[in-house]
Amino acid sequence: MPSVRLITLGCAKNEVDSEEIAGVLQRAGYRLDAQTDAPDVVVINTCGFLESAQREGMATIRDALRLKRQGKTQRVIVAGCMVQRLGESLQEQFPEVDAWVGVGQMARFAEIVDSARATRQPIADIQPPHHRWADVPTRLRSRAPWTAYLKVSEGCDHKCTFCTIPSFRGAHVSKPLERVLEEARWLAHNGAKEINLIAQDTTQYGYDLYKRFMLPTLLRELNAVEGIEWIRIHYAYPSRITDALIEAMASLPKVVPYLDVPLQHADGRVLKAMRRPGDDARYLQMVRRLREAMPDIAIRTTFIVGFPGEDEAAFQRLLDFLQAAQLDRVGAFMYSREKGTPAAEMPDQVPFRLKRERFDRLMRFQQPISLARNRLWVGRTMRVLIEGYSADGRYAIGRSHRDAPDVDGLVYVRGCTASPGAFVEARITNADVYDVWGEAIPYQPAGQTA
Repeated sequence: MPSVRLITLGCAKNEVDSEEIAGVLQRAGYRLDAQTDAPDVVVINTCGFLESAQREGMATIRDALRLKRQGKTQRVIVAGCMVQRLGESLQEQFPEVDAWVGVGQMARFAEIVDSARATRQPIADIQPPHHRWADVPTRLRSRAPWTAYLKVSEGCDHKCTFCTIPSFRGAHVSKPLERVLEEARWLAHNGAKEINLIAQDTTQYGYDLYKRFMLPTLLRELNAVEGIEWIRIHYAYPSRITDALIEAMASLPKVVPYLDVPLQHADGRVLKAMRRPGDDARYLQMVRRLREAMPDIAIRTTFIVGFPGEDEAAFQRLLDFLQAAQLDRVGAFMYSREKGTPAAEMPDQVPFRLKRERFDRLMRFQQPISLARNRLWVGRTMRVLIEGYSADGRYAIGRSHRDAPDVDGLVYVRGCTASPGAFVEARITNADVYDVWGEAIPYQPAGQTA
């Protein structure tokens, strides 16, 4: 069996794409082996969103081509977002690459690798963005079985002036409802207890297929899937946090009170320049509506600092919003001037040094807010999904409903003997900016009291 080393760069959506690629290749007879020193084929699934991601991708290509020159691999195939965005220039820069594959080609990957192995001539399969959903059973999981990302749509119809994604991921395309449910059942059958819904915009789910926003309907259907215990929503668009969505989140027991809603900024003038909806007043109203319906909800967002035209007053308005909103989880990015986007040509570009200063100020400003939000849980009980143990074995390490995989905090539970993948109850005793600590609550059979 020919061996393949599959390297994934970028976001959770790329992780799902790579799992689909891996499954398609395995079904076709390829052996997925990240450890071998001499794989027959190296496949790199790239990210092209920001210049920093492109630099990482190019460095990874150079490493793979070095293996090829040393005779340790036969073929190097580069796929994904960076190829779709920069295909022609990449082909000129790296003529030794055997195949270039754009986005949305996961279902065809065995055919592509077969073709690359059968010829010495470089192959370029970079078509206009058009997503082809791979068959569900082919997906080969790459992370712990108890948690999974579930991609519900691809592409984006928004026209944010800073963003390149629509140019290489294409227009929004929803995965049909029955296919999403089939995949959810398959994931649950294979051990997934937590489902993390992802897309460029999960709140637009279904509109292209059913002419209405279907995320509330999808949540109700997923809530009925046996084996799933947590359903988490990522990448919600702020203007589409509707009453119907809030009601579904609040009423469905498996939908955790957690929402990842990238706001990008709070100053109305900056948001308008970004072609983003809303302002600080409307966003505060959204936060209030969510917390009125779900008092324990954890709200996660990201902001861009240093967008063209962001002056000190606009940045201060963002800090004032943070103080008023008291958000649980906040990430930030320094604005990246991406070629081909309207924002790249805007006047009043913010110097790098000032962007760095504002980034640091924002993150320092948010820390006491995050600490205060975490401390609200001291003395309370949390349900925790255990994922491992500390090196000394004293603490089980897991996540609560407030903690998405990879991006949020952790819960350290003392006195816990549960296996990874199990849920436990923990009484929280301490908190810092990112993580909380607690004591396991012994299981009490029905009819007994502590």
